[in-house]
Amino acid sequence: MGKKSTPLQRLIQYARPYKRKIWIATAFSILNKLFDLAPPVLIGAAVDIVVRREGSIFGLIGIENLRTQLYFLSSVTFIIWASESFFEYLYKIYWRNLAQTVQHQLRLDAYNHIQELELEYFEDRHTGGLMSVLNDDINQLERFLDVGSNDIIQVITTVFVISTSFFLLSPQVGLFALIPIPIILIFSFRYQKKLEPRYAAMRKKVGILNERLANNLTGIAAIKSYTNEKYESDRIEDSSIKYQEANRHAITLSSAFSPLIRMVIVAGFISMLIIGGIQTLEGNLEVAAYSVIVFLIQRLLWPLTRLGETFDHYQRAMASTKRVLDLLDTPIKIVPGKKRLQSDTIRGEINFDNISFGYKGRTLVLKDFSVQIPAGDTIAFVGTTGAGKSTLIKLLLRFYDTQEGKIFLDGTDIKELNLKDLRSGIGLVSQDTFLIDGTIRENIAYGRPETPLNQIIDAAKLAEVHEFASHLKEGYDTLVGERGQRLSGGQRQRVSIARAVLKNPSILIFDEATSSVDNETEAAIQRSLEKLRNGRTTIIIAHRLSTIRNVDRIYLLENGRIVEEGVHEALITLENGKYRALWRVQTGEA
Repeated sequence: MGKKSTPLQRLIQYARPYKRKIWIATAFSILNKLFDLAPPVLIGAAVDIVVRREGSIFGLIGIENLRTQLYFLSSVTFIIWASESFFEYLYKIYWRNLAQTVQHQLRLDAYNHIQELELEYFEDRHTGGLMSVLNDDINQLERFLDVGSNDIIQVITTVFVISTSFFLLSPQVGLFALIPIPIILIFSFRYQKKLEPRYAAMRKKVGILNERLANNLTGIAAIKSYTNEKYESDRIEDSSIKYQEANRHAITLSSAFSPLIRMVIVAGFISMLIIGGIQTLEGNLEVAAYSVIVFLIQRLLWPLTRLGETFDHYQRAMASTKRVLDLLDTPIKIVPGKKRLQSDTIRGEINFDNISFGYKGRTLVLKDFSVQIPAGDTIAFVGTTGAGKSTLIKLLLRFYDTQEGKIFLDGTDIKELNLKDLRSGIGLVSQDTFLIDGTIRENIAYGRPETPLNQIIDAAKLAEVHEFASHLKEGYDTLVGERGQRLSGGQRQRVSIARAVLKNPSILIFDEATSSVDNETEAAIQRSLEKLRNGRTTIIIAHRLSTIRNVDRIYLLENGRIVEEGVHEALITLENGKYRALWRVQTGEA
């Protein structure tokens, strides 16, 4: 088994489509630094003019007049400073735009990958933790690309250019000036290794904090109703303190970097001052060259004090990169089949053939379960909580795959079918109604946003949405609020039904659609159901038995198996029948 790639190697691999932009941005960073390093040379040239006069470097190239030399030097200075400013503008534009592009694409890729993962993946994860990856971690990487990458390139450029210059001017001075650099680099890499686990722990703690914040904001009504504000505030405080401690643990180490590096740099600077000064006094080194070396050594060594901050950004970014790319590398277990399926060709015959299934870490919910649903029939599954009713729907939609057995649609194993085609042919009205933070119109047309208003209204009339929507001030353009909180539970459920109607699926599923609505809404849903089920296969997961009195067949589940089946009128006459017992409880007879 090969050695696992580092976060930086994985990031470089991911960023390969942007290779050309990265090279251009790198070139601008290098050019900016080259012009930025020129002023010490200009100062040396000015000293050379004053000290050596006609024998200066400009005199050697034919410019003998001293005033002309100064004018020429001034012109070169202006060009160099203008070029430095120009390339600084360019590298900032390129690096910042590149950071924004990579940030956008990485967030989009991560989100799209999450959408493709099976529901089992989300059982062990919290929304807040995933939000932390999609927001905080990707933003951290963006900040590094924006600033840190340029800093690293310019430090490397500085070391290479100045080292070469030193050896050209005075090999002995250059040698002593460069002695601190390998010490600094070795020290930096060791620091990096120590910082890595601390920043990984910090990202984990901030993920936990985000999980709790997201969970509490979602359940704010429950918190208020139970007057549990203090308890939840204490839990948030506890998570925040743990994040703070993890951050402090990393800061303690990272903050010591610059002061320690500075002492190494001072040693190198003093050595260069003494040795270079002695050589100048002895006439072995020109005054102008010594001036250049004095300024260049500062330009070489002092920027290295920023390595601490740069490595800090780097380690934070790599900890975040690992979390994001680990998410992207999560394998997708529900693999779509290759067989395409046209929704208008689906007849709706469904066959559960000896299927067994259990959620991860739990006992089997369904055991050798078999049932055949003829095309166009309306059937109902009933039973106590945990009997496996809703699990059947999740398996039919391939939110999960069976451990044993097969599910057939019109004689074809659903694992062979294209996943989007399969789900496009099924309309689901769930007890957990999901509405987007938009208008009633947008929610009904969810999945088919191009639908004209007249068709939306037709679907709304069938679902009995039109009556209440038309009385609202903004009508179908009324905003429903986050998760539809501006609508009542019954209104949200009717909008959900209208959405399924507009989809016009061959198979319609009502999963406990009336479990939390009032009698009026239940009656409305019943009326809608009567209109909708004609010509399509309809599956009803029912808690209220009154809603399934007229279906073609009822299946009562217990512990993952069918224990009774038949029509309503026959089932309520069975002596000691379980369905009959449920019916008597709901009607008040028992």
